[in-house]
Amino acid sequence: MPQRDPSPPHGNDGKDHASGHRQRLRDRFARAGSAGLQDYELLELLLFRSIPRQDVKPLAKDLIARFGSVAEVLGAPLARLLELDGVSEKTALELKIVEAAGRELAKGAVARKQVLSSWTAVLDYCRASMAFSDKEQFRILFLDKRNGLITDEVQQTGTVDHTPVYPREVVKRALELSASAIILVHNHPSGDPTPSQADIRMTREIADAAKPLGVLVHDHIIIGRNGHASLKGLQLF
Repeated sequence: MPQRDPSPPHGNDGKDHASGHRQRLRDRFARAGSAGLQDYELLELLLFRSIPRQDVKPLAKDLIARFGSVAEVLGAPLARLLELDGVSEKTALELKIVEAAGRELAKGAVARKQVLSSWTAVLDYCRASMAFSDKEQFRILFLDKRNGLITDEVQQTGTVDHTPVYPREVVKRALELSASAIILVHNHPSGDPTPSQADIRMTREIADAAKPLGVLVHDHIIIGRNGHASLKGLQLF
């Protein structure tokens, strides 16, 4: 069972002795942004909302130790967050809300732009959406004739190391959306973005099925915790 957030500590004067530390962190963030904070301190700022009047530094450090970084804490599944002592359902949900907001921010940097000229934003969005998922997801970015983003959709969600993908369904959806090109994206929960032989074969099958119908496969990007791989850049299709 998840632990409840402990009651806030108070001194003899009834004042919250954590408030000074919290205000100092807020002031440092206001002056220098996240660059002026350690990872665990940025996480403390996020925890303040759901855990009032308590020293959250130990919990922030525990979360970083368990998951590795602020991004990985936010990307962790709800159930895994709740395994940690001190993380209540309220706290876990607050962290997932921040993750969702960050994903929408990254998506906004891609929307209504020429995707191929905003490649860094595309990679940032894909990383925010998929890098820390514990299951494989297969996502498609559908582009118009000017390479503007029509929409992106998760086509399949699989296991920790496999996602079933059907080339005919991919091409069918592209035609339904009047897409002229697509970018394939999936994640490797292992963290290693190196493409497998199955990844290469599937990419070639989709490209071969799409080309006669006027749909170009621009790239297949594999996202991992440790970076990304472009099958186009590696000349694998």
